[in-house]
Amino acid sequence: MTIINGKEIASIMRHDIAQEVSIIKEKFKIIPTLAVILVGNDPASEVYVGNKEKAAHSVNMNSMQFKLTSDTSEEELIEKIHELNNDNKVHAILVQLPLPKHIDSKKVIHAIDPKKDVDGFNILNVGKLSVGEISGNDAAIVPCTPLGCIHLLKSAIGNNLAGLKTLVIGSSNIVGRPLARLLMLENCTVTIANSSTKDLKSHCLDADVIFCGAGVPNLIKSDMINDNVVIIDIGINRIIDENNKSRLVGDVDFDNVVQKAKAITPVPGGVGPMTISYLLQNTINCYLKQIKNN
Repeated sequence: MTIINGKEIASIMRHDIAQEVSIIKEKFKIIPTLAVILVGNDPASEVYVGNKEKAAHSVNMNSMQFKLTSDTSEEELIEKIHELNNDNKVHAILVQLPLPKHIDSKKVIHAIDPKKDVDGFNILNVGKLSVGEISGNDAAIVPCTPLGCIHLLKSAIGNNLAGLKTLVIGSSNIVGRPLARLLMLENCTVTIANSSTKDLKSHCLDADVIFCGAGVPNLIKSDMINDNVVIIDIGINRIIDENNKSRLVGDVDFDNVVQKAKAITPVPGGVGPMTISYLLQNTINCYLKQIKNN
């Protein structure tokens, strides 16, 4: 049994990113800059944005925050995005989700310049990923969490993933679908499921690797897995435990599954830190695309 330490792996990655930022600064005399837009005052979103800003500063990147009120109109938000699209000092743009209900998230995401789309959610980046364009200057910007998941898996079993039976539980545009595409590009056999999948247990028992991002606390129990499975737990759920205390748990019943699985990520301390590290790496990727295209 191995616990995959995402916090430690992310720390090593950030050290390398800091060195890359230093080289870029010396060569181009410009510091990669991430702009984050937060609409409203959702407490969880404020924490996420704060963590992203701290992470950017930890590798000597610039981070800009734009806090807009919850009654900001869709048009005003898109106008702010266009302003940042046209600002040569801004290299990557992130709009913190979820947005207030009166704003169409798709319109907002599609308004971001694909070269500055650090989350990889713009339709052009989604399309490039879907056809396998993930290398080269015109390649897709790939969503951060799926990249982090693949990195964690390779840290546990090596870089050759070809032939693995992989089960992705959850099919969101943010995680599940891009993750499945990355796995297909690694020549894995990919099954996509969700919390309503019939006989989910049989799919889990047959898998070499399970990625669980269904958003259901403790969905995966110990009797649902085989002894050689690697589990990447993407879920982040806040629950009230038996002592009436609030705590974060994943989609996997960690305390029981950890004794059986070949390797597993904890929550917290698994996928989360890797997502932030790939946000920083994607900021550099966005920066380099703009430098090379000018």
